[in-house]
Amino acid sequence: MSKRDRRPSPPRRSEQAGHDHGWRARWHEVIFEADTPKGKAFDIVLWIAILLSVGAVLLESMAEFQARWGTYLRVAEWTFTAIFTVEYLARLAVVKRPAVYARSFFGIVDLLALMPSYLSLVLVGSQSLLVIRALRLLRVFRVLKLAHFVGEAQILRAALRASARKIIIFVGTVLNLVLIVGSLMYLVEGEAGGFTSIPKAIYWAIVTLTTVGYGDIVPTTALGQFLAATVMIMGYGIIAVPTGIVTVELATASRKPMSTQSCDTCGLEAHDHDARFCKRCGCDLRVPES
Repeated sequence: MSKRDRRPSPPRRSEQAGHDHGWRARWHEVIFEADTPKGKAFDIVLWIAILLSVGAVLLESMAEFQARWGTYLRVAEWTFTAIFTVEYLARLAVVKRPAVYARSFFGIVDLLALMPSYLSLVLVGSQSLLVIRALRLLRVFRVLKLAHFVGEAQILRAALRASARKIIIFVGTVLNLVLIVGSLMYLVEGEAGGFTSIPKAIYWAIVTLTTVGYGDIVPTTALGQFLAATVMIMGYGIIAVPTGIVTVELATASRKPMSTQSCDTCGLEAHDHDARFCKRCGCDLRVPES
């Protein structure tokens, strides 16, 4: 066989897959984790960029800064938008299931942080919504390695998720209650007492039941005042219900220590401390050996 025929054979599919997994794992460690120096540096730079971006939006809304520095602020805004766009695409590229990450909380926040800039090309003034980028500052707990805060945040999120159905049922009950009370108050007081329609009476019932009490509409008849007093007393009990629900779920969730490990497939972080596989997609959470 001549030297010309001794060509290197193309890499096998398994070797190519391993190579792809290798670069994804390395970049996932940088972009999603804060355990390595590179990952921490990436998150700190990103955090500073978010702060500067939000600050530019706030300054642009002030007339004196807009008149003098408007052009520079707009250039800064689009520069940050370009940076965050590349970063968002990179996050989608390094996870194995981009669609799953895109539907996650931080995935949606990352996308919403980009939309106002592009939307401003069609709707003037929509760039003010860029302050939603402040939600991305929630990553500060991971950046600064405040593990205790991260764990507590995950416990709170787990408790809210566990109590979601109970809260939905509770809110549905409250909505039915204010509908009934508002209709009764409309019948009792009528237009003479300021309750000109059932929706306005329902507004009064919501304001009264939540113990806000603006005082813009007040009952004048004895029966109306009795009904109002009943709703006010009920308001204190109703406020205590969701508090108790969330407290119970918090106590339950706090018994399970959680890890800050991020799944390299879907990006989920709220895993049990001893979890080996992602609770959402089932992928292995262990870091592959290099």
